[in-house]
Order: sequence, then structure tokens, then C-alpha cells
Amino acid sequence: MITSLGIAVTQFMDFLGGLTLLFKKTWDELKTKPFYFYLVIEQVYFIGVRSFILVSATAFSTGLVMALQFGLGLERFGGKFYVPKVVALALVRELGPVFTSLMVAGRVGAGITAEVGSMAVTQQLDAIRALGTSPIKKIVIPRVLACVIAVPLLSVLADIIGVLSSCLIGVTELGLDPVFYIQKVITTVKLADFLSGIGKSVFFGLFIGLVGCYYGMRTSGGTQGVGIATTKSVVVSSLFVVVGDFFLTKMFWVLERW
Repeated sequence: MITSLGIAVTQFMDFLGGLTLLFKKTWDELKTKPFYFYLVIEQVYFIGVRSFILVSATAFSTGLVMALQFGLGLERFGGKFYVPKVVALALVRELGPVFTSLMVAGRVGAGITAEVGSMAVTQQLDAIRALGTSPIKKIVIPRVLACVIAVPLLSVLADIIGVLSSCLIGVTELGLDPVFYIQKVITTVKLADFLSGIGKSVFFGLFIGLVGCYYGMRTSGGTQGVGIATTKSVVVSSLFVVVGDFFLTKMFWVLERW
């Protein structure tokens, strides 16, 4: 048991060290030329636009369930008029960014790891180095930047769709006036609430992009290794989103009070 614990701790420290070094190299090379802008735009399309349907379906369902649960629960105490406030804050500050990031981690994180991992096992990364180009610039930076750009935008869309779907339940199931519902949402959600959710999404996008590239570049063992690296990437990215959400929430609350 002690040996297994030691191995687990060693692997965890190796992962943190490798991820930190990858972030440092990415940050250093981001500040140097050349910058492949067209690659970033291409990755934003693949990560953002192609994830829209998945994120929209998740946000729509989340808004429906949240409004229904809170509405039926609060209606017994005469508090169904608080549903717009509760649902809007929950979506904007927490559920919108977190659920969006989890969906992107499952779809995009796996895709990044599989793509970069296939390039690693077929020695395409070595070929890029042999041609005098950095794999960090050509492979890592476009994907990390695209995640940082696309995830916040998807979170905004998820917030809007979630609020509208909750309004649908509020009107059809709870008998609330749609104008009243939207007014309560607008007066409840402050700029700080919106920026808190967007700020979390930026960090979540950074986590997903870095972890996906990290496991992809360290892939070995052929196609079997690609599958193992993809599984690890999705699990670790999701854990980073869920665990990091607590610390980011605490940080933003402290900043708002300060």
C-alpha cells in the first residue's frame, strides 16, 4: 500500500511539473514571432462552432430542469416568484460555465489529445522539429488560445439559452408572466455575476487546452497509447473543471468583496 501511494504521488508530481513546464513554454513562445493566426481561427471553428449544438442542448435541458425543480419546490411556500432570480444566478455564476466546460472537455479535450497523440506516435512532431518549427507554436498555442476564446463564448450562449428555456417553464408550468420573468432576470444578474462566470470559463478553457495537449504530446505505444491518453485527458480535464470551480468561486467572491 505504501509503495502504491508513493507511485501515485510521484506520478501526480510528474504530471503537475510537466503541465507547468508546458504552460511556461507556451507563454514564452506566445510572445515571440511568428504567430500563426489562421491556425487559431481554424481551431476556434472546430472547438467553438462545432460544439454549439451539444452545449445548446445541455443548456436548454438544464434551464428546463432548474426552473421546474425550483418552481415546484418553492410553489409550496408561495415563493415561485423567486424562480427567475434563483435560476438566473445559478446559471450565470455556476451551471452555465461548469456544464459548458464539462461538455467541451469531453468532446474537444478528447479530440485534441487523440489528434496530437496520433501525431506523436507517427513521429510528425519530430518532423516538425526537424523542419526548424516549434510544435508548441504550430500545435499547442493555437489549441490553447482557441479553448480560451471559445469556452467563454459558449458559456455566454449557454447562459442565454438556459434562461430562455427556464422562462418557457416559468410561463407554461408556473403561470408566470414572460415580461415579469425577464425583468427579474435583468434586475437580479449584475455585471459582477456575469464576469464571474466568464472569468471561470477562461480558466476552464486554459485547463482543457493544456491538459489535452500535454497528454497528446506524451502519448506513446501506438494506437493503444492514444486511447489511454484520451481517456486520461477527459478525466483529468473534468476534474480540473469541477475542483477548480470551488477555488475560482472563492477567488471571485473575495475580489468582489474587496
